[in-house]
Amino acid sequence: MKKATLELIEKIKIDLKEMLSEYRYNHSIGVMNKAIELAKIYGVDEDKAALAGLTHDIAKDISNEEALKIIEKNNIELDEGEKMNTKLLHCPIGAFIVKEKYGLDEQIQNAIRYHAISYYKMDMLAKVTYIADKIEENRKSPSIIEEWRKVAFEDIDKAIIMHINFILEKKIEENGPIPTTTIETRNKLLMNKK
Repeated sequence: MKKATLELIEKIKIDLKEMLSEYRYNHSIGVMNKAIELAKIYGVDEDKAALAGLTHDIAKDISNEEALKIIEKNNIELDEGEKMNTKLLHCPIGAFIVKEKYGLDEQIQNAIRYHAISYYKMDMLAKVTYIADKIEENRKSPSIIEEWRKVAFEDIDKAIIMHINFILEKKIEENGPIPTTTIETRNKLLMNKK
């Protein structure tokens, strides 16, 4: 990894300790480490994977009230999925923060933006960030996580499909809304497999 990246990571870690709960901070470190591992397998820039993984939840502990203020003040556009579920607001806000605070590029911003609900146009960095978030070592549930971990290192698209299937089943059981982008992602990945 580049020296400048390592220095930036240390700076961001200090900021995250102030911004996030201890659990969320440890999760962010875990996602960074898992993203680096996956980046090596899938030919992704390790520096970008580390930065996207580390910062993916940078806005997670911001209250809904504060999140809405940030969105309004900065004219952050929300997609349909983000409008449906306030738990997803940390994604577009996180992408905005890393751009403004650290100057991270659009590819990293997109990886952060879509790490929760996915996006059918995800590039490999976004895919790595998405699945690293689901399989990092601090996560203990659901019980199927071990299978996701194994598959992620063999076929990242298959691992993403498995995770989306799990989420769809859960949302259907809860009678909750399903973001269109999640369904589009699943369909695109399935079509690419054929």
